[in-house]
Amino acid sequence: MSDRILDASGLRCPMPLLKTKLELNSMSPGEKLEVIATDAGSARDIPAFLELSRHRLVNSAETDGHFRFVIECGG
Repeated sequence: MSDRILDASGLRCPMPLLKTKLELNSMSPGEKLEVIATDAGSARDIPAFLELSRHRLVNSAETDGHFRFVIECGG
């Protein structure tokens, strides 16, 4: 279960990643953010960003062109 949901559907690169970063910056450590995106670049960009950040990718999936990421906000 997520604490917040960010629907970035219809947004093109780099907007899903930028909106994800902004949302995570406003969250507390341990909170979970679910991101929904339709831009295929998100499948590469969001996990790559998380590898270099204090946040953790909990889950990711793709269904019918919709990419879903569950991210735990780091401390």
